[in-house]
Amino acid sequence: MTVPLLDVRRQNAPLAGELMAAFERVLRSGEYILGAEMEAFERAAAAVAGARHGIAVSSGTDAILLALMALDIGAGDEVICPAFTFFATAGCIARAGARPVFVDSCPWCFNIDPAGIERSITPRTRAVIPVHLFGQMAHMDEVMDIARRHNLSVIEDAAQALGTVYRQRPAGSLGAFGAFSFYPSKNLGGFGDAGLLVTSDDALAARARLLRCHGGERRYFHRLVGGNFRMDALQAALLAVKLPHLEEYSRRRAGHAAAYTASLASLPGAAGRAVSIILPAPHPGHGHIWNQYTLRVVRGPLWSLPESPRDTLKRALDAQGIGSEIYYPCPMHQQECFRGFGPHAPLPVCEQLAMECLSIPVFPELTAGERECVVTAMAGFLHSPLGAR
Repeated sequence: MTVPLLDVRRQNAPLAGELMAAFERVLRSGEYILGAEMEAFERAAAAVAGARHGIAVSSGTDAILLALMALDIGAGDEVICPAFTFFATAGCIARAGARPVFVDSCPWCFNIDPAGIERSITPRTRAVIPVHLFGQMAHMDEVMDIARRHNLSVIEDAAQALGTVYRQRPAGSLGAFGAFSFYPSKNLGGFGDAGLLVTSDDALAARARLLRCHGGERRYFHRLVGGNFRMDALQAALLAVKLPHLEEYSRRRAGHAAAYTASLASLPGAAGRAVSIILPAPHPGHGHIWNQYTLRVVRGPLWSLPESPRDTLKRALDAQGIGSEIYYPCPMHQQECFRGFGPHAPLPVCEQLAMECLSIPVFPELTAGERECVVTAMAGFLHSPLGAR
């Protein structure tokens, strides 16, 4: 049996009638940029994120960039972020003209290490961007405490975490801004690139909306140098069809995650073996929406091949038609494009994660049979002479 890492068609097909009706409604309206469809989606999505204002934008990347611009962060400033994350987090800092300062990760939840934030603060530090990686929220009590004591802005990179709740507070509602992505692989997956920026600060919301449309309140008159970060009305209308299903999608993901953990927990441990796995470990109260089920494939004392056991396991899964993905094989502080912002200190935890992390299928429409096929393939690898010796 082949098992895809993700199959967006399974999710969208049952909604085809509603999606086509939304498309036809927008088509008939002739209103394709901004407008009522987008405003209605902004209100609904902001409510899910626990924020007063939602600013629909062209991508999750542009949401982060717009937040930095709205906070007037630029040349001469430093922004702290994790090194183990998707490129957009650090890339937007650099695009804004600031210097990304990279911090190591928690080995259990993969999120930013608060102690590393504290050590990295300088007189030039303006903000910190925690990333709620794979759908689990970062250590936000500690992050917000550090930010308050040092007068730093917090931008939550919640691209993978819409609907996650941290101690009764939704992802995106704790910092000055929360940035979300609706890339098709996300828990609320769109039909191309799209994103959302949320805030409960009225002044920041007004500034972000201004910057979203070339810095102008009306056409051809510009108060600020902004950008074109608008979400298409059609994308907003289609996402509005799927938004009421987000809770159910997340419930199914959580069910798959729990089943994986129950099945995989019985697989071999590390002592005296060539390979073992470490399962994802949600922190109590941090919430987890399971955008990815990401485990660590650990080299044991008997492993002798030159490549990592993670890469070997991935090739074995590929050979059986089972989807998996490596998020992320090269940490940000080791990326060529950020060399000019260095020198960067070694970050041993995230460097280890980059060699060990592997994500397996957890999308809502995954069947129990497909899930068991994944578990069987992983067990076969770990019990094989290669994994066990």
